[in-house]
Amino acid sequence: MNMAGKAFITNLSVYMPNAPIGNDEMESVLGMVNDRPSRARRIILRSNGIKTRYYAIDPATGKATHTNAQLTAEAVRRLVNAEFKLEQIDLLACGTTFADQLVPSHTNMVHGELGIPPCENISTSGVCISSTSALKYAMYGIAAGEFKHAVSAGSEAPSSVMHARNFEAENDAHIEALESNGVLAFQKDFIRWMLSDGAGAALIEPQPAREGISLQIDWIVERSYANEQPACMYGGADKLEDGSLKGWPAYAPSEWAERSVFTLKQDVKQLNEHVMAYTVERPLRELPKLKNLKPEQIDFFLPHYSSHYFRERVREHMLKASFDIPYERWFTNLYTKGNTGAASIYIMLEELFHSGKLQPGHRLLCYVPESGRFNTAWIHLTVCDPVGGIRP
Repeated sequence: MNMAGKAFITNLSVYMPNAPIGNDEMESVLGMVNDRPSRARRIILRSNGIKTRYYAIDPATGKATHTNAQLTAEAVRRLVNAEFKLEQIDLLACGTTFADQLVPSHTNMVHGELGIPPCENISTSGVCISSTSALKYAMYGIAAGEFKHAVSAGSEAPSSVMHARNFEAENDAHIEALESNGVLAFQKDFIRWMLSDGAGAALIEPQPAREGISLQIDWIVERSYANEQPACMYGGADKLEDGSLKGWPAYAPSEWAERSVFTLKQDVKQLNEHVMAYTVERPLRELPKLKNLKPEQIDFFLPHYSSHYFRERVREHMLKASFDIPYERWFTNLYTKGNTGAASIYIMLEELFHSGKLQPGHRLLCYVPESGRFNTAWIHLTVCDPVGGIRP
């Protein structure tokens, strides 16, 4: 079979740092703000449904055990097998929300951690779809014949930023608001008790793997609605009354800590009103026509929702777009791996890829939303055998 112009995910790997952390252990790892236990934590955990997650933090000292670049490098190393060595990488493409530094780029740092020979590097910025953009760059590079062994990755290491030393104590009025309106939980408290660390990597090649299954990357569609909506989730900035962002260079260094400029923040009202319409309903009104896509063709739907709170709302807006995929065809590991942002879609795909559930011909649809300024990404994959065979 002629594979010219095609790109296949031939392997997937993940790296989750340290031991899994249960809900009752979270505060001992992230610390108590002003030595007071959080009254909001249980409210938020009840909403997000997550049972375990991972932190790159030493519980005894509160210090980081891994940098973001080190997490990513560990995931990439786990791609190695009898058919692939790290020295073969000719493209390294990595996406993350917060790199360990402003400069050099995140991928440059990962390359340095790996110590592999010179190769092309690209770092894709953004929030959750940054790693999807990295995968798309790798897909196009492989399909064009530019590369033979591309690796794309997604990673997050927000735990150090979420440590108690970076947050002010919640006041009673704020807690009362959380208890009376579940939507309000998605603010700085949501970010703190929701996000976790992890990394995933994919090997993309021009032919399927010699053994086992591979995933043909059929297409990746991304859409930004920044022309219609102001920023919703932001870090390194504050949101002004007119909806514009005032970035960290515009503040005095003394204000960076006072205003928590570098912590992630969420405009909860805007998120609740618009995220589903922009990231689910609108693209699903476009994609069926653009890609001749029908819901009954999809064997596995992999949605990256940040919280169980959004599960029914995703389905609700799929139905509004007349694109119904029943829950029995959904796959997620949010509840055991946590919300790892840009790493999440890789971490989901890796578990399903190695689960034994996939058969040649199965079609996968992945949904990756981003509330930074309302972006969305959709990935379509087809499972194939070593000769590229799929269902007749």
